[in-house]
Amino acid sequence: MKRLLTIMIALIMVIGLLGGCGKGNSQGNKAASETGAGGDKKTGGTITILYPGDERDRMSSFMKNEFADRMKSDLGLKVEMVYVPWDQYWEQKDIMLAAQEPIDLYWDGLPNLSTIVNKKQATVLNELVEKYGQDMFKVLPEERLDGATINGEIYGIPSAYAPSSGMYQQICVRQDILEACGMTEINTVEDLAAFAQKAKEQFPEMKGPADPIFKPLTRYFAAEQLTWCANEDTAVYGEDTNKVYDYYETEAFKQVAQFNNKMYSDGLYSDDLTIKYNEKDSRMMTGLYLWVEGSLGKENEIIDEIRINAPNAKLKSYTLKSEEPRYITATGGEVLCIPQTAPNPDGAMQFINWIYSSKENYLFAIYGIEGKDYEIIDGRINKLVPDEFFYEWMFRNKNYQLFTPEVDQAYIDTYTSWDDQAVTSEMLGFRFNNEKVKEIEAAIKEVAGKQMNPILYGFVDYETEYPKALQALKDAGIDEYIAEVQRQMDEFLASKQ
Repeated sequence: MKRLLTIMIALIMVIGLLGGCGKGNSQGNKAASETGAGGDKKTGGTITILYPGDERDRMSSFMKNEFADRMKSDLGLKVEMVYVPWDQYWEQKDIMLAAQEPIDLYWDGLPNLSTIVNKKQATVLNELVEKYGQDMFKVLPEERLDGATINGEIYGIPSAYAPSSGMYQQICVRQDILEACGMTEINTVEDLAAFAQKAKEQFPEMKGPADPIFKPLTRYFAAEQLTWCANEDTAVYGEDTNKVYDYYETEAFKQVAQFNNKMYSDGLYSDDLTIKYNEKDSRMMTGLYLWVEGSLGKENEIIDEIRINAPNAKLKSYTLKSEEPRYITATGGEVLCIPQTAPNPDGAMQFINWIYSSKENYLFAIYGIEGKDYEIIDGRINKLVPDEFFYEWMFRNKNYQLFTPEVDQAYIDTYTSWDDQAVTSEMLGFRFNNEKVKEIEAAIKEVAGKQMNPILYGFVDYETEYPKALQALKDAGIDEYIAEVQRQMDEFLASKQ
């Protein structure tokens, strides 16, 4: 009898342990699964979103009240936000993920995906997408996920579905200041220099450009269009030659550096442009700067912020060498990732899916409460409060996107047809794996940050400093690194034949 009792107790303990093991690492999934709005499964619990930018009053109130109620009723979720200022975001993101802090969802730029994966900052999403992400494909073509797929494994959700050719190759200019200086448009680098000089003379309160815009300038100076294809700004892909080059050894790099150095020597660039490069958008938003690197729609993304400080500001974007082809090189510029250590990955995927599952949800997340935070008149959206909710550009979807009344119809027509004449790059979908050259990549990054970037941004003389910087780059192993990128690129291009 005692033996039978002992066996029964042991069985009960084993069953209890097995039940506990079923929770995996989803510590936030404390609520029992149940059916939510629309018949979707909801796991419940809490998700924590790491979010770039400062917390705003209305956003804070919205998240604690209306949004919290909606998440509870639709998904059984509680959403907590961790705000990090823009100038600290990428550094803090790395620190927090390395420390395995309880982050379930974060944003980054899609071009950084290979680095994200190599740092083990993103979990594989195939099963989560299959289980919880099917509604988003109503408005997000499934093939868009190819842009965040490496060796068949999905590591992120490319969250913006909008025209994307010529990404990062435009210049977003203070059009009101340009016109006040007696100019109408920007077509050449000489136009840029003339604008900066005139603004300095006529508007001494202005502080010059907010950004040395090296990618738009590279488009202008390069003999063929170059697309960045590996670690940060090191390796570029020639769209005509299908070859990979060390960007720092291209003629375009030399000309960009020399142009920027002249701008600095003429007193048109401030020191902040190099010592605080990541603050370029924040600088532009103060209303005291002339231009910043742009992409299609950038002027509409930041105009409200600028008008807080410069109410009469107007923005317009220009593409230098506009007659040259614009290439589609990525499936959007934004990516949402779920860390490997996320406590509630199921809830994070449900949240992404929820936003795209209906226009009602999308507008609610991006603009708040209709009648209180926004109104729609004649198909245009009019914001009633100045505060941001979830960034529109982060989740932009051309199936749901609305424009404000002041946006010219001509711009909307250009926007909607932007990619019609674009060329799809042969390297679309390429993701470099740095596994074999991690140490070289780290050494190159250090040389680039300390020696090459000050040359590129124009703050030190090219002729004097470049030979020393190039030798340091060679010593760091740049030739071996570029050869590995080329090898992988060749394999990728061959696989498409």
